[in-house]
Amino acid sequence: MEHIVRIKNVSKMIRKKRIIDSLTFDVQPGEVFGFLGPNGAGKTTTIRMMVGLIGITSGDIEIAGHSIKSEYEKAIANVGAIVENPEMYKFLTGYQNLVHFGRMHGNISKEKIDEIVELVGLTGRIHEKVKTYSLGMRQRLGIAQALLHDPKVLILDEPTNGLDPAGIREIRDYVRKLARERNIAVVVSSHLLSEMEMMCDRIAIIQNGKLVDVQTVDDFVEGNEHIYQFEVSPLKEAEAVMSAHLSQYSYQILNEHLHIQLEKEQIPEVIKVLVENELSIFSITRAAKTLEDRFLEITKEKGETLHA
Repeated sequence: MEHIVRIKNVSKMIRKKRIIDSLTFDVQPGEVFGFLGPNGAGKTTTIRMMVGLIGITSGDIEIAGHSIKSEYEKAIANVGAIVENPEMYKFLTGYQNLVHFGRMHGNISKEKIDEIVELVGLTGRIHEKVKTYSLGMRQRLGIAQALLHDPKVLILDEPTNGLDPAGIREIRDYVRKLARERNIAVVVSSHLLSEMEMMCDRIAIIQNGKLVDVQTVDDFVEGNEHIYQFEVSPLKEAEAVMSAHLSQYSYQILNEHLHIQLEKEQIPEVIKVLVENELSIFSITRAAKTLEDRFLEITKEKGETLHA
């Protein structure tokens, strides 16, 4: 499988404290790769190493086959990034900002700037001063600036910070569009679990500077077992039967329903026991598990529950 980014056993020490501990993962072209963890987990530190803002203590990061440590200019030529907040000249228009940043890359053409402006949806406001822009518009202008040189990798550190729900959705839609239409690998860090679930193809969970796991969003959410919601009566008797005869299964009463954690093949056994105890079953549906549910499960399994 093709990889555009390779993080290889990367660690970072600051004042004898290990901030990042042996991270290893790959990112593929055309995917949105989520870097997920609570504040202070090491997401921004890793991103700063990826773009060369801070050094790597051990290990290496390769971008498009070039090492950040030994071939920095060749590696970083393939990267567009917003680390924390995009900084623009507010007294200039959006267009003037892009022309200015374009000169740093070697005089990006007007046609190229117009193409990127249309891609991020700022055509109608691009000639207005940045000080009149909303936070969401400034984020989109930042993305436009990061895309001027046609990077193969776009790195966004907390791109939805401070945005209202409409702005968050805008950024999410543009990120998905970029990955799909331009075959760009987008690396997004966040602590907003619901947004990562809707935005990303794969998720890496980082906890205390260590990589917990990397999976597709669907695999993360699904796991091996599902939560099934039983509409059953009488509910109190159902709980008693679970406790007496089906205690091997994790369950709870929620919203007037019996929720049981099961594999699909175990459902007939549960039905059989409930019916034999003269309980009425009206429906069984699979309850949707969220990324937040799985995140808390996974981090708790590792010995520490984190709150994002």
